Amino acid sequence: MRTGRRTLVAGVGNVFLGDDGFGVAVARHLAATGVPAGVEVGDFGIRGIHLAYELTSGYDLAILVDAVPAGRAPGTLYVLEPASPEPAPALVDAHAMTPDAVLTLASGLDLPRGGRVLLVGCEPADVSPGMDLSPPVAAAVPEAAVLVLELIEKEADPC
Repeated sequence: MRTGRRTLVAGVGNVFLGDDGFGVAVARHLAATGVPAGVEVGDFGIRGIHLAYELTSGYDLAILVDAVPAGRAPGTLYVLEPASPEPAPALVDAHAMTPDAVLTLASGLDLPRGGRVLLVGCEPADVSPGMDLSPPVAAAVPEAAVLVLELIEKEADPC
């Protein structure tokens, strides 16, 4: 029997493609500034298969952080709750591990039921080769870190 809630914050994205490194930047920011007890922060980068296996570890809450184009102004933050996916097919393209693909793979790996998954997305401005975030996306990193902490607090005390 677990006594405390377990939360995973997973920064995903490719740091070599400009704003696609947003999730990794947020994970690094949170790791540097600190998180509550019971929260694990991981820089998963482009290691989607590793993240899928990590999601099977019995987290009560998993927050994936990524650059996700949705047609909004660059730097805009939003929270999505992905629908429960169908189990993954036998073959997975390791080079196409979007958050949806990671969740699909994890569902095929017997992801413990009851764990909630949220996606904190940021509208990218530029995902061309380069290691720097665009100014609006860089400015959204600390805001996203605060948003992640607020989501963790809200999930811990849903009243």
